[in-house]
Amino acid sequence: MSLRQKPPPAALMASPEDTEAQFYEALQQGDIDRLMAVWADDDEIACVHPGGPRLVGAAAIRAGFENIFATGGIPVIPEQVHRLHTMTAAVHHLAERITITSAEGTQTAWVLATNVFLKTEQGWRLVVHHASPGSVGEPPPVMGEPPSLLH
Repeated sequence: MSLRQKPPPAALMASPEDTEAQFYEALQQGDIDRLMAVWADDDEIACVHPGGPRLVGAAAIRAGFENIFATGGIPVIPEQVHRLHTMTAAVHHLAERITITSAEGTQTAWVLATNVFLKTEQGWRLVVHHASPGSVGEPPPVMGEPPSLLH
């Protein structure tokens, strides 16, 4: 028996946006199998949760998300997505809006994230998800220049 659990076969994801949408839907639903299906089948895939250690490989990433999903899905919505694409790789950096309800009421927390995708024989797959602590309340500001438009 292999120590590494392989995710179930996923549908061919035609774009990094398709893969990212599947990733966030799986997070919202707390669906570990669906979440693992978006990852590339590579020993070097990596994930960093806000304030957490670097998780390398499918088994470590799966265990990290199983721990998070122990209390259910994550009410996360990707916003402020900025994309850099090539023919075989894509990097998306974004703000994740997470709604938290507690005895004190409802609050919005923000996490800053980077998702890296590679085009594989199975379609676009996630190879890195790196999330850093953000803020509570207002969305994080975006500093820098707007993209220039070439004609």
